[in-house]
Amino acid sequence: MVFRRLSVWLALAGVLLTIATLWGARDKPMAPAPMELPPRNPYASTVAAAGIIEAANENVKIAPPVSGLVTKVYVKVSSHVQQGDVLFQLDDRELRAQLQTKTDSLPSAAARIAEQDIRLRDVEDQLQRLQSVKDRRAVSVDDVQRKWHEVEATKRELIRTKADLRLAQTQRDEAQAILERLTIRAPRAGTILQVNIRAGEYAMVNAIEALILLGDIETFQVRADIDEVNAPLVVPGSPAVAYLKGQTKHAIPLTFDRVEPYIVPKRSLTGDNRERVDTRVLQVIYQFEKPSFPLYVGQQVDVFIERELKDVVPFTKEKEKPAEKKDLLPLKKE
Repeated sequence: MVFRRLSVWLALAGVLLTIATLWGARDKPMAPAPMELPPRNPYASTVAAAGIIEAANENVKIAPPVSGLVTKVYVKVSSHVQQGDVLFQLDDRELRAQLQTKTDSLPSAAARIAEQDIRLRDVEDQLQRLQSVKDRRAVSVDDVQRKWHEVEATKRELIRTKADLRLAQTQRDEAQAILERLTIRAPRAGTILQVNIRAGEYAMVNAIEALILLGDIETFQVRADIDEVNAPLVVPGSPAVAYLKGQTKHAIPLTFDRVEPYIVPKRSLTGDNRERVDTRVLQVIYQFEKPSFPLYVGQQVDVFIERELKDVVPFTKEKEKPAEKKDLLPLKKE
């Protein structure tokens, strides 16, 4: 009996809870209006695309020619550099020691050349004296011939010594060139956008992340990713506008620059080149002047490209012609 009363009260409580929930849902407040209106399409017919702001000459990912320990970083983010300015330095103590060794060997090689030159003049003078003796009883032909061979051998030794000097100079120049490679310099003028290396860290040649990212942020461009399905609708030279995410009140006029005629996987969502995607896009590059409001390299934008309206011939189904009636010949009775 007690269990029956308990079940009745539980059922009644469930009914009351359901009624209260429905009553509260009826008085639920309306969702607030969006803080920013969506971008407006300024064209009658358009092709929409997602874009990303880049430096006009595209960014340069600075990487070392060889792996090594970083001893000093000379730049920081937002630093403006000219072509040839030092960005960072790799450990070069071992190469400097090798260069010093090869440089110190040059005077010794030059001295051997001087020694061989003096010896050559000496044996040539001895040969000349032997050849000037007219009395063959005093100087035999064999003595003259041996001295001639000595002169020729000394000449060859002098040639080999000069070659050794040139080789030593080449090895010194090679060590100097390798040493200069450890000083990483800016390939062109621009602004440092990222610095992902510090003194004391080990720089790898095939690092996934760029050690230093260099770009020209005085002029910008937009790289618009157009879905390959809509690629045939884009006409080179078509005007376009772009809107920053969250700033749809300010339109950025775009000027057509070029179309990169190679369909690539879409990667503008994360920027990770290992991302697995099933969308391929056509990339169209647009230039624009720097606006009054701030923007930054890497920002995403909504791009609207004007689409030309062409006369489209509607598909009309041809009426089927009625089959021509043919006189049927009566069947002959057998």
